[in-house]
Amino acid sequence: MAGAIVGPLGAAPAPVILVVGDSLSAEYGLKRGTGWVALLEQKLRQEKIAASVVNASSSGDTTSGGRSRLPALLRRHKPTHVVIELGGNDALRGLPLQGSEDNLSQMTQAAQRAGAKVLLVGMQVPPNYGGDYARRFSGMFEKVAGRHKAGVVPFFLRGVADGAEPTALFQADRIHPKEEAQARMLDNVWPELRKLLK
Repeated sequence: MAGAIVGPLGAAPAPVILVVGDSLSAEYGLKRGTGWVALLEQKLRQEKIAASVVNASSSGDTTSGGRSRLPALLRRHKPTHVVIELGGNDALRGLPLQGSEDNLSQMTQAAQRAGAKVLLVGMQVPPNYGGDYARRFSGMFEKVAGRHKAGVVPFFLRGVADGAEPTALFQADRIHPKEEAQARMLDNVWPELRKLLK
């Protein structure tokens, strides 16, 4: 894991980006170093942005798990930016949406109190969850972001899960994207994260 990079004497420390996510960010089923977070580190170097990235993602994590882990992560890494990619497992487990929303809200506020800018990474669920649930779930991320003036990615898997062949870019479990989908996932996150890095 990376830590803060200190610039020239008198300069502000370089940004530290903390990613708190689930298996979609933890390289589940992928070769190490091929997930979207690893590609983000490459992107930062290409853009000559002297930021470091801490990937604190954990496969199977929920918004509740992330909320419980976040305080220690904030103390340890002192991030300037926090990317929250959680919520998908809440839906898979049928957890109440209000609880998920409250957890995302509390995480956002905790990170902001620690001085970090926050980016929420939104997800969507398949139509078989029911139209009302699907709308409320996908809208939850923008709702929390709007309430706390945080950044938001409306749909993390845009161009991956909603194409002409929706399973083509997924592993055999049809839940986790393949390596070739990771660049597109970064493409969905980068424009919003770039705004917060300015």
